[in-house]
Amino acid sequence: MGKIHRPRRGSLAYSPRKRAKSVVPRIKKWPQDSEVRLLGFAGYKAGMTHILMIDDRPGLTKGKEIFMPVTVIEVPPLFVYGIRAYRQGYLGLETATEVWAPNLSEDLKRRIKTLPKNYNEETFKEKLGQLEDMVKNGEIVEVRALVHTQPRLIKLKKKPEVMEYALGGNGVEEKFAYLKEKIGKELRASEVLKEGELLDVIAVTKGKGTQGPVKRWGVKIQFHKAQRAGKARHIGNLGPWHPTRVMWTVPLAGQMGFHHRTEFNKRLIAIGENGRLKLDEKHEVEITPKGGFPHYGIIRSDFLLIQGTVPGAIKRIIRVRPAIRPPAKRPPVEKVQITYISRESKQ
Repeated sequence: MGKIHRPRRGSLAYSPRKRAKSVVPRIKKWPQDSEVRLLGFAGYKAGMTHILMIDDRPGLTKGKEIFMPVTVIEVPPLFVYGIRAYRQGYLGLETATEVWAPNLSEDLKRRIKTLPKNYNEETFKEKLGQLEDMVKNGEIVEVRALVHTQPRLIKLKKKPEVMEYALGGNGVEEKFAYLKEKIGKELRASEVLKEGELLDVIAVTKGKGTQGPVKRWGVKIQFHKAQRAGKARHIGNLGPWHPTRVMWTVPLAGQMGFHHRTEFNKRLIAIGENGRLKLDEKHEVEITPKGGFPHYGIIRSDFLLIQGTVPGAIKRIIRVRPAIRPPAKRPPVEKVQITYISRESKQ
């Protein structure tokens, strides 16, 4: 009789399944883009609804009305509070200097305790001039935007999230010119993202605490004759005699959820402003359903409609960036024609 083969229970692709270091997800890789713009945005997950739209992708349903589940992410304007400049070091990019805006908000002090003291408009202009000279001399090879969220605007909380975003563009000088104009000002999602484009969504998933191997890995529950001491929800054995240790591939109990995850190629269906979405020149609707989004409430600021589901719990910070590995047959980057938005109660 030959060997019986079955695929292993649970994927090892995401091992080790440990808790994320921070609830604010990090982005290590940025796409190449010739347009000078912030390469991404951040907001808070509000909930889900569904729409009917005219399919504009090539295929059998092109031109027909189709059903589409969408996630609503509220994106109050980001505040550009600084510029971080990098020089080329022995092991890669090294921070050369930073320039912070003179008009920092009081809420930022809740997040960063060591804000510069006696920092005024004169000091800011002097530091900005020094950085401009470094850029012209070729000492700086990369500049990035330091931004923070503004959750107070949507009455979510007071303490903002602080993060860094790379910029699109072909040279350091044009990136610096863009940041020089934007520092100390707000950036809205409509200035950065394009309706219809593909985005990568980076977030920390829902935490489920410590779970056993059945829930965590999908291990089969043992039948009654195989159970030892009345325990059914455990693995049959811990592996072979040799090597004389428990291998990392053995499904065991442990942390489940609260993992850092990236989901690729989610289409940005629409960008709404001040809680309302413009369907066409005549029609405009509120996005908040009857009774508000469960555990979230009312959409007060700008928001994104993203195709499908998005990782993370309600109210959690979600970061997006333009797709880093889009498919060969990508949909057109243009406004989607929405015919209906469900605003029925989600409770």
